[in-house]
Amino acid sequence: MPQPLNQHTGIAAAIMRDNIDTDQIIPSREMKTVSRDGLGEGLFAGWRYTEPGGRVPVPDFILNQAEQQGTSVLISGENFGCGSSREHAVWALAEYGIRVIIAKSFGEIFHGNCLRNGVLPITLPADEVDTLAAIETATVSVDLENQLVTCAQLPDWRAAFEIGEYPKRLLIEGLEPIELTLKDKDKIDAFFARDAAQRPWLYSAA
Repeated sequence: MPQPLNQHTGIAAAIMRDNIDTDQIIPSREMKTVSRDGLGEGLFAGWRYTEPGGRVPVPDFILNQAEQQGTSVLISGENFGCGSSREHAVWALAEYGIRVIIAKSFGEIFHGNCLRNGVLPITLPADEVDTLAAIETATVSVDLENQLVTCAQLPDWRAAFEIGEYPKRLLIEGLEPIELTLKDKDKIDAFFARDAAQRPWLYSAA
């Protein structure tokens, strides 16, 4: 179940490449279980480790650097999360601890998977993303309620972002879509009761 997200402050890591696809986020060889457990270890495995399937870290990869331990905000370029529709990519990010991704644009399916799994994808103009990415080990704050991003190292900088009311509610309440629907179970049950009274032939046993 996703954790609620309304106000978040965390260390940001910038991986400024365009078209980072889901196989780069988590290579298929890292998806060895039917559960979400352990996927965080395979996050960016092709860049993070020296050998396929190994766990020897590449020293200069940003997430392996000491000052980036505890990173929870990711900054990137165009079309982040493109490629296959594998939801494992978002699961890996979430298990690693990424709560917010700020990018110039996102793959459409990946964007939706983020919203359903407690990860906030924020699209900002290219110049705003580049401004954030230029700060080493930035501390970024996100106010989802007011749809605003700020940075501790840039006291005069702030950026507004757009998000629909439905996904915003999912994230703030920490719910999956079915869980959000079931919050209106009484209304749903009342509707079917009324409908069954008006059109009983639709509900008769086969």
